Amino acid sequence: MRIFVTGATGFVGSAVVAELIGAPHSVVGLARSDAAADKLEAAGAEVHRGSLDDLDSLRRGAAGSDGVIHCAFIHDFANIVESSAIDQRAIEAIGETLANSERPFIATSGVALLRPGQVSTEEMVRPPGGFPRVSEEAALAFAPLGVRAMAVRLPPTVHGEGDHGFVPRLVAIAREKGSSAYVGDGLNRWPAVHRLDAARAYRLALENGESGRRYHAIAEEGVPFRAIAATIGKRLDIPVVSVTPEKAAEHFGWFAMFAGVDTPSSSALTREWLGWRPTEPGLIADLDQPYYFCG
Repeated sequence: MRIFVTGATGFVGSAVVAELIGAPHSVVGLARSDAAADKLEAAGAEVHRGSLDDLDSLRRGAAGSDGVIHCAFIHDFANIVESSAIDQRAIEAIGETLANSERPFIATSGVALLRPGQVSTEEMVRPPGGFPRVSEEAALAFAPLGVRAMAVRLPPTVHGEGDHGFVPRLVAIAREKGSSAYVGDGLNRWPAVHRLDAARAYRLALENGESGRRYHAIAEEGVPFRAIAATIGKRLDIPVVSVTPEKAAEHFGWFAMFAGVDTPSSSALTREWLGWRPTEPGLIADLDQPYYFCG
């Protein structure tokens, strides 16, 4: 298949591109810069110039494809409402283009705030309100409109070499504060997945997924946050400390909400539905590598 991929040069998207090309499928990647175009060409993908807020470019990319995987998102938490609105408009432009074609369309979502304190499953629907990102809902709305629309939900941390997400942020905070902290007893749980395992989940959903379904690219149901903090403390040779929930914002800043969230998540149904089996290193083994600490 010829697949249009947004976010094709990102941490997850570039792994998806490599996974698809190795399948083999042909990939058309969205590129908003010359540097992104060069990366796509080096990976063996065709370049499609455009951006998330260039709706005409998205429509052209979708129209010329056999399916779309949407990995792009503007990760600007200071302007999350605006970023989410851009994302929603992009998804709607793609979905409208694919309508009545039965072509696959996979959007990227997450489990971080789905059901705090409970083990979230693929059958759980996000409650109304709360986090403004609506990628999943916007894409699945096209399932009754002749699109094989699906969502792949990612955990708070997708890890691996080149990670520039939540775990590197924790490392930076620990360096800045001189201690690696966890909130309370640190037993709140973060699900996790390696980027290469996540990429395989996208491919399997593309090839075999059922319209309207949510898939969980979750390799580990819940890694205790205290274990993450302990690994960071060991690698940086700094104290590992507990902070109270009241002091969490003082230590973590805007990241305090994520540092304290307990969001265990299951991928049992995804493994059953798609035959997906993660094989890459787990979060703690991966975190205990030099590339997370050489910056």
